[in-house]
Order: sequence, then C-alpha cells, then structure tokens
Amino acid sequence: MIGVALVLSAAGTATRVAGQVQAGKAAKAAGEAAQAAAEDQAQLAEANAAIAEAQAADALERGVEEEQRFRSQIRGMIGSQRAGFAGANIDVTSGSAVDVQADAAYLGELDALTIRTNAARAAWGHKVEAFNYRRAAEITRKEGVAAVAAAHQQQIASNIAAAGTLIGGASSLLEARYGFKRRAS
Repeated sequence: MIGVALVLSAAGTATRVAGQVQAGKAAKAAGEAAQAAAEDQAQLAEANAAIAEAQAADALERGVEEEQRFRSQIRGMIGSQRAGFAGANIDVTSGSAVDVQADAAYLGELDALTIRTNAARAAWGHKVEAFNYRRAAEITRKEGVAAVAAAHQQQIASNIAAAGTLIGGASSLLEARYGFKRRAS
C-alpha cells in the first residue's frame, strides 16, 4: 500500500513541476506576443507620423499657392480700380485715387499674410501630431520590451517554483520510503 502512495505522490509532484514549467513557457510566449503587438502598434504610429508630416508639408504648399492666388486677385482689383479712375478722367497717380489703391494694397497684404499665417498654424498642428505619434511609438516599443522582461521574470519564478516543488516532492518521497525523521530541537 505504501508503494501506491509513493507512486501517486511522485506523479503529483511530477504534474506540479510540469505545470509550473509550462506556466513559465506560457509567460514567455505571452511576453513575446505582447512585444510583437507593441511593435505592430509602434509601426502604425510611425506610419501615422509620416502621414502627419506629409499633411504639414501639404498645408504649407497650399498656403503658398492660396497666398499667391490672393495677391494676384488683389493686383487685378487694383488694376480694375486704376482703369475705372482713368475711365472717369481721374489722375491715377495722385490724390484720392492713389489713396484708394494704397488702401486696397495694404488690406490685401494683410489678408495675404493672414493666409500664410493660417497655413503655418495648420502645418504646425500636423507637425505636433507627428511628434506625438513618434513619441507614442517609442513608448509602445518600451512597453513591449517591459512585457518581455516581466515574462522572463515570470518564467524564472516558475522554474524556481518547479525546482522547489521537485526538491520538496523528492524529500517527501525519501522520508516516506526511508522514514527519515526530523530531530526535535
């Protein structure tokens, strides 16, 4: 009867050891999967950063084009004013005709500079977005590395627990088989 108990005890110890080793392997696999997922997320963030950079460049480019188009419209409007004054036999080089043209040029320049500033602000927003995406990618990669490190620690702990279970089980089996008794202190 004692032989059956020893066999069952040995089988239980072996099962616990195998379970602990498997738990360590599962922790390692989970850590590696977490790191792979983190790298995928980081690559997505890098791609989004590149898109945001392209949007920033596009915003500046569109701003330059819109500013040039607007300046052209202002020149056309001033030309129309000059033609209107000349058609009414008003000297376009003096007096109120010059003042009207100067005011139109001044206000047009303010609007053109506003267009440029708005484009720069839009570009800046996209650049900030790109920076944020890149920082998110960096942080995500670090989280992946941390997951692997934590999984490695978990695997080590599982292996140590398996060794402890094995030693404790062997000790119990030896005590049961050979009757080792502990001395009272």
